[in-house]
Amino acid sequence: MPTNSRISGLRDHTPQERLALVAEGAGLEASALDALGTESGLSLAQADHIIENVVGLIGVPVGVATNFTIDGTDRLIPMATEEPSVVAAASNAARMARDHGGFTTSYTGDVMIAQIQVLDAVDPHGTRFALLEARDEVLALANEQDPMLVSLGGGAFDISVRVLPTRAGAQVIVHLHVDVRDAMGANAVNTMAEAIAPRIAEIAGTRTLLRILTNKADLRLTRARAVFDAELLGGAQVADDIVAASAFAEADPYRAATHNKGIMNGITAVVLATGNDTRAVEAGCHSHAARTGRYSALSQFEKDADGNLVGTLEVPLAVGLVGGATRAHPTAQASVKLLGVETARELASVIAAVGLAQNLAACRALAAEGIQRGHMTLHARTVAASAGADVDEIGEVAARIVADRKIRVEHAREILAELRAGRGSV
Repeated sequence: MPTNSRISGLRDHTPQERLALVAEGAGLEASALDALGTESGLSLAQADHIIENVVGLIGVPVGVATNFTIDGTDRLIPMATEEPSVVAAASNAARMARDHGGFTTSYTGDVMIAQIQVLDAVDPHGTRFALLEARDEVLALANEQDPMLVSLGGGAFDISVRVLPTRAGAQVIVHLHVDVRDAMGANAVNTMAEAIAPRIAEIAGTRTLLRILTNKADLRLTRARAVFDAELLGGAQVADDIVAASAFAEADPYRAATHNKGIMNGITAVVLATGNDTRAVEAGCHSHAARTGRYSALSQFEKDADGNLVGTLEVPLAVGLVGGATRAHPTAQASVKLLGVETARELASVIAAVGLAQNLAACRALAAEGIQRGHMTLHARTVAASAGADVDEIGEVAARIVADRKIRVEHAREILAELRAGRGSV
């Protein structure tokens, strides 16, 4: 049964009811998502096998973004984040793109790069040529380290060599290009780099130092595009203002840092929910934003001939479905089931689409009403809880502080005291 991502009124249900509705929308048995509940998620014993010196767990809320159509397929998208408004904003932006076909994506491949640093070469340019001449030998040695990856159609397939001027003198840097298929790829490429380093040192007649992947995964790019309906955005003026805001972020690194943070609100939430490496993805995206030598926006917005807004985003996404926490963490496994993705490419496409949706939502809020109005309204429940409200008091306290336009902890405490005093006097 195909997924239906259009679940109306999901926010009006309890968490338990939402989980059942989401499972139904994804065509899954409700039990398939049990690990998203607090009782069946990651145990302390399981955590002890994932990292060292385990003493406890920290819970992060997992919400589900609705309305997404990506490359013609509906997806219900798990997002792990502590920030209010992120899930709602992504869902709303996806709704605005839905009638225009949703999100379309493209992908450059599952290629990661390992770097081997060669020091003290007497003739760096001659050393570069000697290493390139040994290409086939180096690739064969690398592929001996992972016959399973090679059997799946992946493995090392090329090298490149650079002479890099540094303050410590010229260094020769070897790049090993590896198709890692559906893995994130760090373990595979690091193993290969360490295996070929001694032979590279012999060929170079000197020594190697660092042997490790780069998180600047610019051979693993994902691109997402969507058309957002101008009327749903709020009209032609809002669309024009989003274009102007986008141009600001492209031109100014101070604005670009916050613009890109909005993109990462969506990207990191899906990366975390699926057990992938948030730090690697964030490093890759921010390095891509500075690829011209100047930090700039990762996305662009412009108007099409019909006056609708066209958003585009290009980011490196080193994510996978094989190994690591994705396989070891039960909640990550449940998130992948909910998504219904079967390849790293599909997962990357989902992540890029969510990043673009999140970015559009933030730009719209800034252009139309200011970021605080919507964000702080959704933040009110967190403020109420911080003020000490119980579960059955949070809704009323949140509603009152929103109505008073004083979404602050001290005001929430005043409201809470009034409510409790009133109940005590009955």
